Order: sequence, then C-alpha cells, then structure tokens
Amino acid sequence: MKTIVLTGGGTAGHVTPNIALIPYLRKEGYKIHYIGSKNGIEKNLISAINIDYYEISSGKLRRYMDLKNISDIFRVIKGVGDAVLILKKLKPSVVFSKGGFVSVPVVVAAALLNIPVVAHESDVTPGLANKLSAPFSKVVCAAFPEAVEHIGKNKAILTGTPIRQALFKGNRHKGVSMCGFSEDKPILLVMGGSLGSVKINEVLRNSLSNLLTSYQIVHICGKGNIDDKLNDVKGYKQFEYISKGLEDIFACCDMVVSRAGANSICEFLALKKPMLLIPLSAAASRGDQLLNAESFKKQGFAKVLEEEDLNGDSLLNSINELYSSRKEYIDNMSNTKLNDSVKEIINQIKKYTKS
Repeated sequence: MKTIVLTGGGTAGHVTPNIALIPYLRKEGYKIHYIGSKNGIEKNLISAINIDYYEISSGKLRRYMDLKNISDIFRVIKGVGDAVLILKKLKPSVVFSKGGFVSVPVVVAAALLNIPVVAHESDVTPGLANKLSAPFSKVVCAAFPEAVEHIGKNKAILTGTPIRQALFKGNRHKGVSMCGFSEDKPILLVMGGSLGSVKINEVLRNSLSNLLTSYQIVHICGKGNIDDKLNDVKGYKQFEYISKGLEDIFACCDMVVSRAGANSICEFLALKKPMLLIPLSAAASRGDQLLNAESFKKQGFAKVLEEEDLNGDSLLNSINELYSSRKEYIDNMSNTKLNDSVKEIINQIKKYTKS
C-alpha cells in the first residue's frame, strides 16, 4: 500500500485543506499519517477524524526581532531529528505539506531521506514556512495565479485550494430554518474570521435598521461577541461560531461579507457565493488578505471594501451593489478552472509518489 504523510499546522487554514484531501487519498489507496506539533490546533482536528498523529518539536517562525527566535532555532533542529525518525519508521511514498511552522522540519527531513514533497500555498505571496520549504519540494501547488509568479513557474503550478466536500452538501431549507428566517428576502452571511472582527461587528450592528429592510442577516461574530440585546431582532441571527450545520448556512445565504482569508474565500468561490471582502489591513497582518482580496477582485469573483473605508454608508452601498451585480459574479465564478482543485492536487501527489 502507498503511504502518504500530511503535515501543516498552527492555524486551521493550514489543516482544513489537508482534511479535504483525505477522502480522495483513501480512494486512491493511500495509507495516511499526519505529523504536527504537540500543542497546535492540528492535533485535535486530525485526532477527531481517526488519522494516526505524530508529534514533533517545532519553533515559531517570526518576522520580527525576538529572543525566542534563537531558542526556536534549536527546536526546529530537534524537530528535523524527530521527523527523520518518524519518516524512517513510516517509509512514506510522498509527503504533502500545507505550510505553517511545523511543516518546515518535516519537509527538510523528507528531503534528507529522498522522499518527494508536494507543497501547497494558499495565499498570493508565500508564507515564510513555504518560502523555506519550496527549495526542498518537487512542486508547490498554488491557489492564486500571482503565487505562481512569486514562487516561480519552474516550481509552482496553479491548482486552487482543496475544499471540504461536506460544504457542498448543505440544505438551504435547513439553513433558513436554523436561522428562523423566511424565504421572501435575500440572506446575507457576515463573518469576520474564526475570532470575529470588532470593526465589522460594530459597523454591521449599527447599520442593522437600514440593512434589514432589504436583507435577512446571519452573523457569525466570533467567540464572546454575541450581543444579547439583539437576540430578538427579526431577520437577524447571530452565532459565536458554527460547527454543526455550517454547510446549511452556506447553502441558504445569497451573498457573503467576509475577511479575505485564503481558505474561506476559496470555499465561497467553490460554492459560487458573491462576496464582499473586507481584508485585514497591512497594519494588522503581513498584508496577505489585501493581496488575496485584490486577486479575487481582479478575477471578477468579489467586490472589495477596505477596512479604512468601512462605515455604515459604505457597507450598505457595497452590499446593494454586490446584490444588483450578483449574476455577473456567479458567472465569473462558474467559469474558472480553480473549482477542480482536489483533482489537480491529487494528480500532483500521484505524479511524485515513489513506487
């Protein structure tokens, strides 16, 4: 039996694409193992789906001056040693890396053992982990056309991002019922990432009276961000987060207002949901969301409203413009080749699998 080791962690965005690939890898006859960190989010996510999980030492890759950068060098070196021992034991035919700091020791260890590595980059510009891993990889699968240019056409291939199949199985009527909505008004989904967004939450709630005349709103506001005073507002339903039934919420919504995290917007692309993107500013991030949003705007998949310009009027006007042009956005999303990303990535994994 062919064996594959998956790696990636630090955030859910470095794990969920791996999870999306697992059913297809099983169909192709791969025995699957996962290497991650001892305390990262990946451990719980992977253990919950009964995949063998192996822990290694890992350091955080920081872009700023910090004394921990010195001690973490030794953690990374130890992580390489840990990964070498695990890979020698598992004897995988190929390694698939989704990025995040824990993936670097695994990729380096695989290269030392002459095990082919297929990597994936979700953002327009490669994260630091993938910059370090790319020289040791056979190919880097990219979610954005611009990423191919940054990585280099001799190393990168445009594939898109793998999407969890469960998201395609949502039921609109269940989603409408879950929110207590009716079928007579369009439904707007607003979400600000896994932790929510203070600015988006505030502007949205201050604009509810205007928005609710035309739309029903389901608001995933982040942990601890429920406003109890709004629990009985008709046409507005708020959740801290949704684990069970998220696919039904996606199915019932006609449009999305969201941050511009790569995995989330690629999910909306695959589901053909017109989106208004409000990316994190460069001051609050490395600027990847700004580039992701600009790429989707350029490809005709999304309308963009920068956070500096976000207020009640701009939000209302942008949502109205998005709704009036929704067919154009849906047509653009329907015509892209990036919706078949799982097939393309599996083909790359099969191509580099050692017999």
